Amino acid sequence: MSRQVSRVDTLFLHEIGEDFLVVVRRDGGRVFQGTLELKQTNAGPRPAKFRVKHGDNEEPQDPSSFVDIAREASRIRISQQTSPTKRTALSELLDGYQLDALVVRTCRYCASNGRYSPITDDTAIATDREYICPDCAKRELERELDFSTGTGRLTGAAQKRLEELLIETQDLDRITDLLSGGLDPDLTRFDTVSATTDEVDLVETTTLDLHPELQPLLEERFDTLLPVQSLSVNNGLFDGDDQLVVSATATGKTLIGELAGVDRILTENGKLLFLVPLVALANQKYEDFTERYGDLLDVTIRVGASRIADEDNRFDPDADVIVGTYEGIDHALRTNKDLGDIGTIVIDEVHTLKEGERGHRLDGLISRLRYYCATRATRHSGYDGAQSIYLSATVGNPETLAERLQAKLIEFEERPIPIDRHVTFADAREKVDITNKLVRREFDTRSSKGYRGQTIIFTNSRRRCHEISRKLSYSSAPYHAGLDYTQRERVEQDFGNQDLAAVVTTAALAAGVDFPASQVVFDSLAMGIEWLSVQEFEQMLGRAGRPDYHDEGTVYLLVEPDGAYHNSMDRTEDEVAFTLLKGEMEDVMTIYDESAAAEETLANVVVAGKHAKQVNERMIGEVPTKRAVGKLLQWEFIEGLDPTPLGRAVCRHFLSPQDAFMLLDQIRNDADPYEIVATMELENDE
Repeated sequence: MSRQVSRVDTLFLHEIGEDFLVVVRRDGGRVFQGTLELKQTNAGPRPAKFRVKHGDNEEPQDPSSFVDIAREASRIRISQQTSPTKRTALSELLDGYQLDALVVRTCRYCASNGRYSPITDDTAIATDREYICPDCAKRELERELDFSTGTGRLTGAAQKRLEELLIETQDLDRITDLLSGGLDPDLTRFDTVSATTDEVDLVETTTLDLHPELQPLLEERFDTLLPVQSLSVNNGLFDGDDQLVVSATATGKTLIGELAGVDRILTENGKLLFLVPLVALANQKYEDFTERYGDLLDVTIRVGASRIADEDNRFDPDADVIVGTYEGIDHALRTNKDLGDIGTIVIDEVHTLKEGERGHRLDGLISRLRYYCATRATRHSGYDGAQSIYLSATVGNPETLAERLQAKLIEFEERPIPIDRHVTFADAREKVDITNKLVRREFDTRSSKGYRGQTIIFTNSRRRCHEISRKLSYSSAPYHAGLDYTQRERVEQDFGNQDLAAVVTTAALAAGVDFPASQVVFDSLAMGIEWLSVQEFEQMLGRAGRPDYHDEGTVYLLVEPDGAYHNSMDRTEDEVAFTLLKGEMEDVMTIYDESAAAEETLANVVVAGKHAKQVNERMIGEVPTKRAVGKLLQWEFIEGLDPTPLGRAVCRHFLSPQDAFMLLDQIRNDADPYEIVATMELENDE
């Protein structure tokens, strides 16, 4: 024992049952642990039995050896958790040997496991009406995670977040409540994105030199233009300059393209082509333009359904304003439709360029439209081509993209109102209950402008949209591309009239449908079986809060610890959540693989023939033209630089080479049409 005694700097005593735990420490580490039993003598309490633990066994020692250890110890500490009676007995024991001891607050969990962990007001973590040390609190948090998730696993960022909250609040029960979907705003709030205002000289609408029929319509709506609109006007909007306009949601980008396009129509400088990625957006823009300018201009719409039946009673190629989806207008080009003299091309949501299949098709469409307008200008005197205006709320590389588009960058970083961003943890079953609470709470409040709070709920499937909507106690509706035009229009009107507390949607709303929501709830951080990108996430959360309606926006991420939606996902939802919250915006650039390069080159051959190489060279992404042409020749989609009948059919129906070959194999094997459709759907799902 003498070797052990010489190493003692702290002797710690703690009540366990009828006896006392003895912990001997030096330099922060435990030297040994034992058990002390006292007896009452005429001189007061004295050591009766002293046992030292070795592995799983306890070896009896001479009781006097405890006194030797106590005399050699630099300091003696008695746990505050020891009962007053036992504490008095220890004090009398030590007094009998003229030894001093301090009573200290310690972690009971540590003491029960033979560890000495003093705690202070700054380090004590409250739990179950007692206080423990931070290390034990973290271990208890991990046990709670194990109970909640079945795995006990959280990614580094999520674990760090919870541990930071634990140390900050010093309350383990509040943190475990958060893991069960608690909505304590002091804990769920991740950050607040402040409102920012850039200094811009605002343009008064009366100073604009617009067509006499347009000027009064604008002045009825606005006294001054918004900042991003003023920047655009002051940087050549009405001089015909191409522009890339990057500004947050609800800052007024759409009006920029609208004013330029309508003014050019009225001054006989060509029609307006306004393009969006989704049918829902096209329908809304069509309604907006019809209501605003229907007495002055002819407005028409063309969407991707023309791929199936090239008949649309609403589409008039001679109209002044053509609202369309990317695919609808691209189909018109691929089938040699005459769109007339185009004076203004507005590409809304141009960041779509970075998205998988849709990205390379938008890249090709932009280049084909340029070719169409340039070719028409050489054939028709008096037509000077089109002004192109590209709009986006989220671009990671605006300068590079503007250069590739050969457009002037108009960038405005103002956020009209602040957005509070919250994170809470919940499994799939709890998420609907939490969402219901959030929707009710938001709808029961009014802004200083008199509007009730309304919620957009983003989830990852159409089926989940209906499931959530059915379970909400306040009025709500699902909203996705599977609904027909009339159904979507009714939802839009009901939400605008504040007859709905919430809409539950997939990606359709993220791209710009104008719902005046004050709150956005992410039921899922995936779209389908793909995790959101930072760009998509920013686009979606940007729907929260409108300056004309609300004082602030609120965003909630409902995160399932260790959750995923498909076995192909290599990350979990808690990992994705903090990547999105802290992530940097991705660059907008189109990347070409062999299939995408072949598809766009084929479309350019169909549209431009021998000039297809030039069209390829004008695209944003780098297209390996020589290789793509070689593949098209090999597959017999082209002969020279002329499309074959097979190539035209593949191009007309937007088939990838893989889909085209599969379809051909099925047809040649006399497969039933329904079987062909089922096979292709299955492949697409995989």
